[in-house]
Amino acid sequence: MSTYPDAPGHRNVETSIAAAEALTPKLGRLQRMAHAAIRDAGFIGLTADELAVRLDMDRYSIQPRTSELKRKGMIRDCGQRRPNSSGKMAIVWVAV
Repeated sequence: MSTYPDAPGHRNVETSIAAAEALTPKLGRLQRMAHAAIRDAGFIGLTADELAVRLDMDRYSIQPRTSELKRKGMIRDCGQRRPNSSGKMAIVWVAV
């Protein structure tokens, strides 16, 4: 059995576990798409909101992929921050 970050994380709550199980077949593809978009953005990088827009996906589907990719060592926090849709400052991710 795969574990995080190769499998979706959950909070040990029934609904969270069900959501993670439903995502499992798509996880690799979503991680590849997210990584490619961040890589293609180059040194400018992307916030999770920008990544979701670029992939035409819901932020709540794609933001966890940044945590997984960071854990895998495929992306990193470049130290910059840009405002997200709520106006709060967000991490800008770049490919390693």
